Amino acid sequence: MNMVYFAAAALAPILSFSDVTLSNGVRLYYMQQGPKTGRAVVLLHGYSDSSYSFSRIMPLLPQDLRVIAPDLRGHGQSDRPAGGYRIGDLADDVIRLMDTLDVPDAVIVGHSMGSFVAQAIAERASGRVAGLVLLGSAPIAANPGMFELKKEVDGLSDPVDAAFVRAFQYGTIAQPVPEAFIDAAIANSRRMPAAIWKQIIQGMIDFRPVTPRPDIRTLVIGGDKDSVFSVSEQTALAGEYRNAQLMIVPGVGHAMHWEQPEVFAQALMKFAK
Repeated sequence: MNMVYFAAAALAPILSFSDVTLSNGVRLYYMQQGPKTGRAVVLLHGYSDSSYSFSRIMPLLPQDLRVIAPDLRGHGQSDRPAGGYRIGDLADDVIRLMDTLDVPDAVIVGHSMGSFVAQAIAERASGRVAGLVLLGSAPIAANPGMFELKKEVDGLSDPVDAAFVRAFQYGTIAQPVPEAFIDAAIANSRRMPAAIWKQIIQGMIDFRPVTPRPDIRTLVIGGDKDSVFSVSEQTALAGEYRNAQLMIVPGVGHAMHWEQPEVFAQALMKFAK
């Protein structure tokens, strides 16, 4: 751990862990830190991940931010209903979570799958979105690489193959990540049943955003080594928002918050203030 990370971690607010049953009956697990009076930031993880995905950046965030990181339905320690895995369903859960936790508005941060959920939240409840941070994202998820991944996912059965999950997770990064961290991420991904892997990737591929995009302050951020969504896709996404910044970091893959947590945390803090 470098000195910047150590100093920030020493000053970080204490994490709390809880769960809540939403008004639609779905129970979501979530991590939270910071005061209820602080600027709210909601962190939405990627496909097969969980709130643990943000564990490398949460210690780096200032104490005055109210940070909420849920496990989206089907993921982590949240409920796994039989259906409801379209991007709009996941977005509806997050809006209901904000209602339940008395969060009037928030900066919505989404990584990969979570970025499409964030886009859908902005469509459905633009007044609840103080800003969008779209990490490792694109205008739509449907691209050749995603269709290739779907072919593999369609062949999964329970228990989900460890070698497949390891290749999937390592395939998203371009820089070294602590082995213990990614091993935990892989173990977490394997908890998700094969049927939900299949429903969610179909939901991502089917998602088509409403245009024109809502006029919301937006940061599109990613790496130039992203193997999932190219620089051209990230650039195109930024071009669809009237009030967008684009930040492409050299040498970084699809998971900047894993690969360069300090860089991502600094960009998020600057945007959220």
